Amino acid sequence: MKKVAIIQDMSSFGKCSLTAAIPVLSVMGVQAVPLPTAILTSQTEYPSYFCEDLTAKMPHFTDEWHKMGAAFDGIHTGFVTGKEQIENIFSFLHTFYKEETTLLVDPVMGDRGHMYDVFTGELIGYMKELAKRADVITPNVTECCLLTGLSYDKLQTYRSNEEYVAAVEDAGRQLQSDTDAKVIITGLNPPAPLGKRRIGNMYIDGDRSYTRFQEYNGKSYSGTGDLFASVVMGGMMRDQTPVETMELADEFLTAAIQSTSEEQIPTVAGVNFESHLRMLL
Repeated sequence: MKKVAIIQDMSSFGKCSLTAAIPVLSVMGVQAVPLPTAILTSQTEYPSYFCEDLTAKMPHFTDEWHKMGAAFDGIHTGFVTGKEQIENIFSFLHTFYKEETTLLVDPVMGDRGHMYDVFTGELIGYMKELAKRADVITPNVTECCLLTGLSYDKLQTYRSNEEYVAAVEDAGRQLQSDTDAKVIITGLNPPAPLGKRRIGNMYIDGDRSYTRFQEYNGKSYSGTGDLFASVVMGGMMRDQTPVETMELADEFLTAAIQSTSEEQIPTVAGVNFESHLRMLL
């Protein structure tokens, strides 16, 4: 059985990070090996939460796993709390990243045009360095803008689907050129002159690009990016192509979001993905 080390926080409520990645990878036939970077009572969009930062504990995982002779087919990184955590990830990669290992970096830094409070210009620089080591990067549109310098505000001024998609694709190609990684950009939300909103994802590799859209209900749920990236990682561990994994993740999340919307679940609580895990078998 293939093993994937997941370097992320664990939030008890919010269905994101480790609580999203572990069940997805498990049902896809992959052993999920968590390295928790922090423990939170709930994800940070809840009005109140407690966080225990585990930055100082991360090297113990690297050391103990190295003593065990552990090896990983994949390494999946997500939200980090500061540059010291990224430095710990670099140390982890120095120990465990091999030529045959797949590194997926989900550069969790912001959403809907806003950078998360924990991030600074210096931390963005560290995230850029981490992205350069990746085989696959899964930024959302906001994070793609932060990594490439594309203006998110300017992106919102485009009045046609074609202009919007072309601008995102140009940024994605720049990101690929900077990192030499496969790039999957999530959360494309082009203008809707006829009132029918859509949301989609874009895959870029070399001179190829592929964009897939679904209807958009106007809501942003906790953990959907984590679920998406986890499906992509699971698919790659099954030797599926990036396009195949992107389509599978899209179908899985569309079903989960629809049932969550029908039940009127608060967006901070995440999506009811559990009842749709069979789609990933």
